[in-house]
Amino acid sequence: MATKVLKYYYDLLSQPSRALYILLEQSKISHEKCPIALRKLENRTKEFIESISRFGKVPCIVHGDFKLAENIAIFRYLDREFGFGEQNWYPKDRVIRARVDEYLEWQHANLRAQCTLYFMYVWLGPLKGMDVDPDKSLRLRDNMIKCLHQFEIEWLEEGRKPFLTGQDMTYADLLAACEIEQTKITGFDARAGRPHLAAWLERVRNRTNPFYDQAHRIIYKLTPEEIDTPNVD
Repeated sequence: MATKVLKYYYDLLSQPSRALYILLEQSKISHEKCPIALRKLENRTKEFIESISRFGKVPCIVHGDFKLAENIAIFRYLDREFGFGEQNWYPKDRVIRARVDEYLEWQHANLRAQCTLYFMYVWLGPLKGMDVDPDKSLRLRDNMIKCLHQFEIEWLEEGRKPFLTGQDMTYADLLAACEIEQTKITGFDARAGRPHLAAWLERVRNRTNPFYDQAHRIIYKLTPEEIDTPNVD
């Protein structure tokens, strides 16, 4: 009986796509890479919607006859179907796992929402021909800054723990890091004035390289020169 091939559809300009890309590479889960160019609207074609994802979004997977969208749903499916070996992406300890789940639920209306709203309005909007209202831009930026402040205090406990749920890195850290990295494209450096966040971000990168830098190569390339980024060939 043939083994089902896991096909992963993604665009590395997408924050959740990058998180799953790094997870799959780091965990050595066998899969077929299927890049999708959002800028070319490849995710909106009739073929993609009918054969890959009914929602027309990335990331998504196809595993045999099974199709699944949404980053966190895919993450939990990978844990059930493949497992992550000795890596602590989704800890077996019920209390720590609950903390990971807590972050995965919290981030939707907080870190992801605020960072994405700012990025889409300030950077993506003009690419689509939209005018940027300075007052709205400032409001979105202020909301994002408040959320980053809360993130550093509530989740990193101002440096009293190395990762979001304790001593070990989990998928919560990876997902958060990919979200924060996206804001660099707008010229906003989340590390500035946030030493605990900056140190945590570097820990996540070091733990997951070379895959972290591979996934973020396009982000580094699009980041304005005044913001430091790693040199990646």
